Parts: sequence; structure tokens; C-alpha cells
Amino acid sequence: MGTITAKDGAKIFYKDWGKGQPVVFCHGWPLTADAWDGQMLFLGMRGYRVIAHDRRSHGRSDQTWDSNNMDAYADDLAALLDTLDLKRVVLVGHSTGGGEVAHYIGRHGTGRIAKAVLIGAIPPVMLKSAANPTGTPIDVFDGLRKGTFDNRAQLFKDLAIPFYGYNRPGAAISQGIIDSFWRQGMVGGIKGIYDCIHEFSEVDYTGDLKRFDVPTLVLHGDDDQIVPISASAMLSSKIVKGATLKIYPKAPHGMCTTLQDEVNADLLSFLQV
Repeated sequence: MGTITAKDGAKIFYKDWGKGQPVVFCHGWPLTADAWDGQMLFLGMRGYRVIAHDRRSHGRSDQTWDSNNMDAYADDLAALLDTLDLKRVVLVGHSTGGGEVAHYIGRHGTGRIAKAVLIGAIPPVMLKSAANPTGTPIDVFDGLRKGTFDNRAQLFKDLAIPFYGYNRPGAAISQGIIDSFWRQGMVGGIKGIYDCIHEFSEVDYTGDLKRFDVPTLVLHGDDDQIVPISASAMLSSKIVKGATLKIYPKAPHGMCTTLQDEVNADLLSFLQV
């Protein structure tokens, strides 16, 4: 574990385990690199170098007042890859982290990248509009902003339920997973957590997706209540040339945790191709 310094001086925390081809993970909102522990342990034990960072203002990274936006997130990711001089990288992004992967490629290209994986990812754009009728209404995101400002401790407890599909009949509810979601969210700085809502809801990543020129795997649950599949994976998998889409029946947004073994197996198969 260590830190790298972003171009504006912010310290970005990261984990770096194992040896082999590097797999770099970008986490969702409001989480941290810890959300990837199940994937990192699995792949690290199979001969891969696994790396995950805490996005600025999330987790153990510096809590910045300014520059809590996708340009800075992508530049921080570039600084991480450049500082560690990583090559043949497999970039894996979940939710907001999928936007980070997309914008990194759109902004910095694929010179260091071998493959990309988008899991429950936000691209191309979440916000409902005349051009994106299957998107999510702005009222939902305004509600997240209000909840973050008023009582984010309660918001994160409540949000974990649909995030992991625990509001579905027969769901095997884990209080430990709910507590972990809450813990990760509460470590972040409230200003950056608040600012990030705009980045995952209103930013259009279509142009970034069009710049993908590496093998890309898109994984998404068809019961994702946070990033509905119709406005995300069903579109992004068509925009990215040659992308492979796998739909997980009845899977929630947090499927990297609830369906850890299946996601891990699909990641390993994609890495080995």
C-alpha cells in the first residue's frame, strides 16, 4: 500500500499486490478500493498483479475541495499508471469507476492498456433526457445530493439495500456487507462525495466509449436498481466496437460482492483469452 501524488498535489492511496500482468480496479460511489478485495485476492492468487486506488475524496485519499470531477479522476488514474510504469494493463471499472475507465481511455488513450472491463457501469450517461428516455430522472440524483447533505450516514445504510438487491424476495441479506458499504462511504470527504454525484449522473461518456480500441467486456445485472441496464450496458456495449456483453439474470448493482465467484470466473476467463 502507498500513495502517489496527483498533478494538483493531492495524495491518492492505492493497494498494489502480487506479480504478473497488472489488473487495475476503479471503484464505485461512495466506496473505496476495499470494494474489490474479493476480486483482488482471487486474481492475485492466480498470478496477476492487482492494484486498486481510492478515488480522490473517497476512502484514504486526500479530501479535496476542488477538482472532484471526472477529468481529475482520469488524470489521477493516469498518474497512478505512469508512476508505477504499468504496461499491458487490464482496466476494470464498476459503476462510477466504469466512467473513470471510459474517461481515462477517452482522455489518455490506450497506450498502456491491453483490455477493459465495465461492470454495472454508468456509461454512456445516466440522466434521463429527450435524447436518453430510458435514463434516470434528475429528481433521483437531487435526492442523493439532499441525502448526502442532510444525513449521509442514514443514506448509506438505506442505499446499501437496493445496491445489493436485499429488497428482493428471498435475498440472502448480509449485515456485514451493509456495514462495510456504510464504513467505506463514511470514510470519504462529504464535499467530494457530494460533487461526485454530478459526475456519475450528468456527464456523457459516449465520446469516450467511441475511443475504445482494446478488447472490452461489459458485465451487468438485469435487476440493477442503481444503474439500470437499459440506459447503460445495453447502449455502451454497442458503442464500444467489438465489445462482449454478458447479462447476469436477476443480479443487482453490487454483483461483484453478491455474485463474487461468478464475476471472478468471468474476469479470469477474459484475462486468459
